[in-house]
Amino acid sequence: MYSFLGCLALLVVGFLIYGKLVDTVFKPTDEPTPAVRINDGVDYIPLPTWKVFMIQLLNIAGLGPIFGALGGALWGPSVYLWIVFGTIFAGGVHDYMSGMISLRENGKSISEVVGKYLGSLMLHIMRLFSVVLLVLVGTVFMTGPANLLAMLTGMDPTMWLLIVLAYYFLATLLPIDTLIARFYPLFGACLLIMAFGIMFAMLTGVGGHTMPELTLQNLHPKDLPIWPLMFITVACGAVSGFHSTQSPLMARCLKSERMARPVFYGAMVAEGVIALVWAAAGVTFYDSTGGLAAAMADVGQNKAVYEICVGFMGYVGSVLAMLGVIACPITSGDTAFRSARLTLADWIGLEQGNKVKRLYLALPLLAVGGLLSQINFTIIWRYFAWTNQTLAMIVLWTGAVYMYRKFKGSKAYLIAAIPATFMSVVTTTYILQAKEGLQLSTSISYPAGFVFAAIFLFLFLRVTVLKKES
Repeated sequence: MYSFLGCLALLVVGFLIYGKLVDTVFKPTDEPTPAVRINDGVDYIPLPTWKVFMIQLLNIAGLGPIFGALGGALWGPSVYLWIVFGTIFAGGVHDYMSGMISLRENGKSISEVVGKYLGSLMLHIMRLFSVVLLVLVGTVFMTGPANLLAMLTGMDPTMWLLIVLAYYFLATLLPIDTLIARFYPLFGACLLIMAFGIMFAMLTGVGGHTMPELTLQNLHPKDLPIWPLMFITVACGAVSGFHSTQSPLMARCLKSERMARPVFYGAMVAEGVIALVWAAAGVTFYDSTGGLAAAMADVGQNKAVYEICVGFMGYVGSVLAMLGVIACPITSGDTAFRSARLTLADWIGLEQGNKVKRLYLALPLLAVGGLLSQINFTIIWRYFAWTNQTLAMIVLWTGAVYMYRKFKGSKAYLIAAIPATFMSVVTTTYILQAKEGLQLSTSISYPAGFVFAAIFLFLFLRVTVLKKES
């Protein structure tokens, strides 16, 4: 358990030291925030910091740090290192910057922010990319819980789908403090209680399981390579582009820029802790990566989550597991549609304080989601993990450009440029060799991935540092 406790301590220290460094470089001010200046009573509403934190945590987390961590645990305890260092140096930076830059751009959606700093071409790409991605996320998180509720109750899945869709309609349309701000803190607390309950059970030896110590050995039952597959599989627990679509929602609710670090960077660290717990639970509860793989193949991820919760926490665990696998994806799905509405509104310049104007966007978005829910997403969704990490890469490059422009004469841009370069290697290497990509051999994809990342870095330096020197 020493490896686990050491990694847990690193996450806390990372928030206290590196998170503070990032915040200090950004120089938060006491200027009135968009929530205070605009305050339209719908999307721009000042909320207590603790509530914004809990909503942000649930928005970015859902089942991501659970399913992703269990998938990453198939490679063994080496996944701990990606969760820890990914969270501190990439995910925390990504979430903080996407939230803070949006905060300083009047709460604009991430597509508008990227377009401002990376150019008009990226603006058009990101607008379309973001809306499609968010609708896909909302649709999948609509059908999954509906099917699970149907299995538990015996009711028709279509009926549950309509119920979930009706809730999504209300959550997308109503002011953020009507439903989301009321119930999300409760579900966020359940997510944290579930994680800490499992952690306590593992550390006290409930069930007689032994937590494995850290090893760099590849323990994947199918001997799949760690690089770059693990870095794509574990997204929400380390760095995730989806988070950048959610941070602007909370940027419209913060009362002060000084609360950005605990809300954005802090929520990412909290998610890293949750992912670390579930990665450890995966290799501990089933006693080996082979046992974990067999369980996930036999009963699926939802049932594996249930088995782990019940095995470590009994009846309380079963209740929390049901809340987790049903409520968490729903809370990610509704904010995905809400973010899609705001992205479209920013795109076409449609003011959202008026309920009728919100209907203009909410109805077609949810109608498309309802239609797409009838299609098999197996093939399309295989691309989600890659597109998610690619979005993270784009946002990190955006942060690097922003920091270079705003803090000229310093090397502050390195805070974003370094993880952006790393994620460029990860995403390009993956798509070159993956089954859903070009299926090239590792002898080609590995060096090619580094070449592409070097090109991205050169282009960034060419339009910033090198341009200034010339």
